[in-house]
Amino acid sequence: MQEIQASFDLLAMLATDPRTGVLIVLLVVAAISDWRSFRIPNWLTFGGAVFALACHAALDRTPLSGLGLALGGLAFGLAIMLPAYVLGVMGAGDVKLMGMAGAFLGFSATLHAVLWVFIVGGVAALAFALWKRSLGRMLANTREATEQLVLATMAGMRSGTPLASGQSVGKLPYGVCIAIGTIASVVARQLGIA
Repeated sequence: MQEIQASFDLLAMLATDPRTGVLIVLLVVAAISDWRSFRIPNWLTFGGAVFALACHAALDRTPLSGLGLALGGLAFGLAIMLPAYVLGVMGAGDVKLMGMAGAFLGFSATLHAVLWVFIVGGVAALAFALWKRSLGRMLANTREATEQLVLATMAGMRSGTPLASGQSVGKLPYGVCIAIGTIASVVARQLGIA
């Protein structure tokens, strides 16, 4: 019984941090928007990033260390998702959303969150392909995207042929995966699970 009470206390501490509460609200709004329209508004991502930078500057030990922490997470969140955008398999809103989340979390927590996001995204993509009965096509697209990424990395240039849109399995609102994975990561870290 004490473990359950301790878990609730940890979650209550998480909810009292203004950065975490705002992050969760922004992620939920982004997920709903992406689910409905396959778009994540710029006001949400840019406004959220500015709020995170300001909060870190005001609430961390020193303004400079707070800005450094937030900018590191922002840069990492953008950089880790950018290759998928360049290959045409992810939208710009998804990249900006992960950057915004990174500004709230800082570098190390963003790395942790990205791992959760990729797991949630992989499971969602697999379920989506199975539901559409196009698992083989999804695997072929994944292979092609991986080959293009490796070629671009080794040659130092972008492939001239984007993935054929006619071969797409369909659109997956990845903002939902970012929201679920990031929130799960924050909660798991707070509870000491991961």
